[in-house]
Amino acid sequence: MNKIEFVSKIEETYQEYQTVLASLNEAQMLQPRICGEWSVKDVVAHITWYEREMVGVLTARALTGSDFWNLSLEERNAAIHAGNRDRPLQELLAESEQVHRSMMKLLDSLTDEDLLDAGRFREMPPDWIPWQVIASNTFEHYPEHTAFIRKAFPD
Repeated sequence: MNKIEFVSKIEETYQEYQTVLASLNEAQMLQPRICGEWSVKDVVAHITWYEREMVGVLTARALTGSDFWNLSLEERNAAIHAGNRDRPLQELLAESEQVHRSMMKLLDSLTDEDLLDAGRFREMPPDWIPWQVIASNTFEHYPEHTAFIRKAFPD
């Protein structure tokens, strides 16, 4: 994986996610239990949290982040949901856009070598590959939730 392919894959899958979001009105985004137990608004908060964590990793050039990473996936996602449940939709959408822009700007500063060498990120296990860590929180993550939203709101 090189940087051009990597960034392109993030942009492509994020755009698909954004296109699906743009097709929904506010009532649809707030409708409960559309994506499993979550509303679309909850999905936006969820994806934004994971992207924000990648902003932290990229800024610090270290495998650092929230204490939520010490929880199981289910517990972590429940904590993210609980922390964002009462936030207004428009606030979450604006934050999502800002966090994504910040992450993309930070990714632009990486080299191909940075994406391949765990040694360029403090505390990252040597057998991990940085682009895979980021991918699991971006271009591998967006399609999963985009599919749920599409299923809930078919054309």
